[in-house]
Amino acid sequence: MPDTADTAAALLAATAQQGPGDTLRIVLLVSMVGGALLAWFLLRGYRTDDTGDGSTTRGTDGGTEGNTEGNTDRDASA
Repeated sequence: MPDTADTAAALLAATAQQGPGDTLRIVLLVSMVGGALLAWFLLRGYRTDDTGDGSTTRGTDGGTEGNTEGNTDRDASA
């Protein structure tokens, strides 16, 4: 195994002479891609999904159906 250790030591010494150029590029690229994915993941929760599929049924008065008090969503928020 001394050949492997000598080879690894030689590769590490050669890399140390070249500087962090390639490693820094990879770290920056991965950080930018990760930031973009994180932004997409966080911002997709704020998306309004107005597809009109009828999942929430509204009555004619603006409130939800089954509301017997006559209070609409607009009255409750005013």
